[in-house]
Amino acid sequence: MEMSRSPSQDDSMGRLFVVSIGPGDLDNMTPLAKKTVGESDVVIGNGFYLDQIRPLLDGKKVITSRMGKEVDRAREAVRLAMSAKVAMVSGGDAGVYGMASIVLEVAQKEAPGLKVSIVPGVTAATAAASILGSPLSGDFLVISLSDLLTPWEVIEKRLRLGFQMGIPMVVYNPRSHNRPGNLHKALGIGLEHARPDVPVGIVRNAYRGQEESFAITDLASLYDDDRMVDMHSVVIIGGESTGLLKEGEDVKGIITPRGYHRKYVY
Repeated sequence: MEMSRSPSQDDSMGRLFVVSIGPGDLDNMTPLAKKTVGESDVVIGNGFYLDQIRPLLDGKKVITSRMGKEVDRAREAVRLAMSAKVAMVSGGDAGVYGMASIVLEVAQKEAPGLKVSIVPGVTAATAAASILGSPLSGDFLVISLSDLLTPWEVIEKRLRLGFQMGIPMVVYNPRSHNRPGNLHKALGIGLEHARPDVPVGIVRNAYRGQEESFAITDLASLYDDDRMVDMHSVVIIGGESTGLLKEGEDVKGIITPRGYHRKYVY
């Protein structure tokens, strides 16, 4: 397997691109990602993400997969890329809880000579943060509450260490039908280390048109009732210096100051 960043390179062996499509609308898909899909012969991915880039798929061989079939999808992409230009699409950024790692693992094992390119994109953390204001202006932590691949004991350890740092935390996969209590447990750990009124933002379906929504609450309130959160949500929990953006008494967003006020007068 050989890493490469040149999507236009001509290779008789074929090429495999892991293409990050961003939060869900074509406007937030990078020009490089669009170009790569356009130059690919085959596009493969989860049906949910393929539907988001449907206008780019005319004339392509499209292979639809479903959630939970990531390993099979990666193997099929590697197999096809031995003789064609293949784009494996991944929501958000493929390198952040996306398809990049499993594709590279499979390619390294099954196709050592295959050239693989990872095309970056806008991940859910930054997409959600932009809707809330600027909650991630400095150091922050990203963590997934899915214990499908990571034991809960490991997640809990990371949560405790993260909250002790006092920096904002972005929570992926916060709550689902199969694990409805994980977010509640995570917020409980947060209350052991953070003030109960620390701002929390919930963004659902960021940049997905009319499906997009957001809410601003605080740590204690969300701990008391987290039913507004689902698997389409990203939760951003503020840090020690995080505050609210206000116009009068109206809350408009969340901000974590970068620290300019400590050095400059403005």
